[in-house]
Amino acid sequence: MGTLPAVEARELEALRAAAIAGHVGDAATARSLAAGPHPDVRAAALGALVRLDDPEVGPAVLAGLTDPSPGVRRRAAELAATVPAVPVPALLEALDDPEPLVAEAACFALGEREDPSAVDALAATAGAHGDPLVREAAVAALGAIGDERGLPAVLAATCDKPAVRRRAVLALAPFDGPDVERALQRARNDRDWQVRQAAEDLLG
Repeated sequence: MGTLPAVEARELEALRAAAIAGHVGDAATARSLAAGPHPDVRAAALGALVRLDDPEVGPAVLAGLTDPSPGVRRRAAELAATVPAVPVPALLEALDDPEPLVAEAACFALGEREDPSAVDALAATAGAHGDPLVREAAVAALGAIGDERGLPAVLAATCDKPAVRRRAVLALAPFDGPDVERALQRARNDRDWQVRQAAEDLLG
């Protein structure tokens, strides 16, 4: 059996150290690795800092949102869902990230945070983003927040691609009114069975 190249071996060792740090309370190691040269290690170290609820976790995750690596930015956005020290405006900026998976993660975090100040940006993302996965995540976040200002975007999404339509139907759960009722009745006859099923579930 051959040996790993030295650089790869060091990265694997650092990944192991980052994972262990989060379980043994070694915040110093996690902080050090969060600023290291390997993107996968930086992402793992951020997760360790969140697990430890380290005092420096806010600045570390915030820095991760602008990391050169899309993978680190995505992980930082996901983690920001449970890190109140990361300001909502930073997550709103992540909605415009050139990597769709980062924008999707930012939508998820904003939905988890349930901050009404994110509604307008999420509505714009739900209606205009070029990636359907991001539009779907934005719609889900609007449903999680449940602010009436987001309802027009959710209703519009019931006419999007199948996965987005299904998510939009589910996102209608916190809303009511004649427009919602019409959208649900229309979804009962959608050509996609998952959309139909979601509508049936909400209509009881």
